[in-house]
Amino acid sequence: MAAKTVKMWFDPEADFLEVTFEQKPGFFRPTENDQVMEKVDEDGNVLGFSVLRVSLLKKVPLEVEL
Repeated sequence: MAAKTVKMWFDPEADFLEVTFEQKPGFFRPTENDQVMEKVDEDGNVLGFSVLRVSLLKKVPLEVEL
């Protein structure tokens, strides 16, 4: 199985984390958790996700289905 590269970017001022599985055009759509958006391509394949208010995760883990 070939290794895949995952890109992660954190903006401490915005308290925002973005994780990208594939570098392809796509758009963000909401999940059942207001804190998480998933990035998908035009076919609905998940390309990554973003997390708002990351600092709130210090006490309680975040779980979401993508």
